[in-house]
Amino acid sequence: MIWSLFQRGKKSDAPAYAPHVRGRAAEDMALHFLEQHGLTLVVRNFRCTRGEIDLIMRHDASVVFVEVRARRNDNFGSGADSVDARKQTKLNAAAALYLQQHAPLANCPCRFDVVAISFASDPPQLDWIPDAFGAAHF
Repeated sequence: MIWSLFQRGKKSDAPAYAPHVRGRAAEDMALHFLEQHGLTLVVRNFRCTRGEIDLIMRHDASVVFVEVRARRNDNFGSGADSVDARKQTKLNAAAALYLQQHAPLANCPCRFDVVAISFASDPPQLDWIPDAFGAAHF
């Protein structure tokens, strides 16, 4: 499983602890969790000049833009705490562009969820915050 990447090695095992590997594992965990809760993946890692959206999903009629944040420890706050006003503005701008490019979804209700994962515990702690912040540009 995904968590085994972090269990098998020590911090000196660069591949297992590299930030991009940890980030991908966190996205995999979040995706699996959200799918178990009825959401369906539309796009993964939507990138544009305005930013990146980790997961774009559907939940019933709604379009859900998901930001996944992972932390090895909580020394500097939780992953959810790191989704500040600046990050929310970037996510709103990227989501607006996505909806402009995908006209059939533009009239659907949308929301922004945050999935924060802490790898400080075994197993990791996952915190899903539906409708974590408002859509400023819609």
